[in-house]
Amino acid sequence: MEKVTLSKIAESAGVSIGTASRVLSGKAEKYRISKETAVKVRAAARELSYKPLHIEANIKTDKVNLIGLVIPSLKNQYFAEMASVVITEAGKLGYSVIVFDSMEDEKVLFKAVSTLLEKKVDGMIIAPCGDDPMWLEQIDATLVPVVLIDRFYEDTTLSYVTTDNFSGAVKAVNYLIKNGHKNIACIAGVPSSMPNQERVAGYKKAMCDAGLEEYINVSGDDFTIRGGYLATKLLLQGPGHPTALFALAGMIMLGSLKAIREADLRVPEDISIISFDNYFYMDFMEPSLVRMDQPYVDICSLAVKILFEKMEKKRMSATRIRLSPNLIEGKSVALRK
Repeated sequence: MEKVTLSKIAESAGVSIGTASRVLSGKAEKYRISKETAVKVRAAARELSYKPLHIEANIKTDKVNLIGLVIPSLKNQYFAEMASVVITEAGKLGYSVIVFDSMEDEKVLFKAVSTLLEKKVDGMIIAPCGDDPMWLEQIDATLVPVVLIDRFYEDTTLSYVTTDNFSGAVKAVNYLIKNGHKNIACIAGVPSSMPNQERVAGYKKAMCDAGLEEYINVSGDDFTIRGGYLATKLLLQGPGHPTALFALAGMIMLGSLKAIREADLRVPEDISIISFDNYFYMDFMEPSLVRMDQPYVDICSLAVKILFEKMEKKRMSATRIRLSPNLIEGKSVALRK
């Protein structure tokens, strides 16, 4: 018989996974979910004979020297490199890693986590998508330890290790401002991603502090080359285009560069660009890129360390760590007088 998951309950009731999770965990009233919606969710759960995850809490008894890793996109070099570090660090401790790609879809994430539980993994490291931490908190509390990397939830009991995205964005935008730029546009990624939200907030803070509120311009909604390309295409239409772009990810930056070249504009003579993320090839581009270097090796190493301490019951309270990114100089930003 096919296992009934929370995502199937949500689909049957016509609600989000987060709403279904809140209803079934008895927190519908706290989150002001209507009685009608709560009844629909509970009816769907009964009809499908749903068994909550905590019922399986006692299934796992022995270590299998296996941990799970779920990341948003293996196509994204940043997350692919993070996966490599986690695999390497876990291997040093005698553990293997099962890797899943959530494809930026909360339902896929839930299915991946459910599969990892069936494999009886000893712990999980997750770069989450979506905005509801409750079901992962339930797993962390009753089944196996969970540690978040890169992405996290604003109000959660889960441990996480991430970049200080806000301060990094402030530093990047201030670099552009110090080089004489005022009309600075921000090309953003997935709106629900906490790093994206913090980078956008940092961008706005730097612009406001410099008295440049009138130039604030945020576009884009995806951490992909295509997302950066389309957003930049629109920005460059007509006169008065921005003199500088702040791309919130390396993949976005690549798409922006393609759109800039198609517009017959030059970097940095006609338009400057600075990017979050640091890849080795950025020094060999023409011109070399100014970018914010995220300490992903340290992020992953710390996440593995925290997870193993939780697995061994040596760390009981939540650990929340933000590591500062560094600005790497390049030649993609011109001085405007």
